[in-house]
Amino acid sequence: QVQLVESGGGLVQAGGSLRLSCAASGRTFSSVAMGWFRQAPGKEREVVAAISWSGGRTYYGDSVKGRFTISRDNAKSTVYLQMNSLKPEDTAVYYCAARSFRLATLDLDGYGYWGQGTQVTVSS
Repeated sequence: QVQLVESGGGLVQAGGSLRLSCAASGRTFSSVAMGWFRQAPGKEREVVAAISWSGGRTYYGDSVKGRFTISRDNAKSTVYLQMNSLKPEDTAVYYCAARSFRLATLDLDGYGYWGQGTQVTVSS
């Protein structure tokens, strides 16, 4: 079992930045791959970014490449999502997820543990 708690969401103007955090507890954090996903009203949940157990491999959804950065601190059992150059279309609930494998995937079906989500709103 892995418990995940997101934080860091809020309201920001277009062009601004936010950093999301996801604190994990339970299963050994350093042995699981992590991902960030988001869901806007009326839309399907989509992948934002994913990171392998060691942080050595990262993957990004096309809509955030070059603007968002995923990272992790295994000593703190925390994964981060640095979001820069935010756009109104980035507005969504952002979810942290974990999978019981060391290698990451961009497929949300590959993740078995989910946090409650944190709202990010970008105003124009």
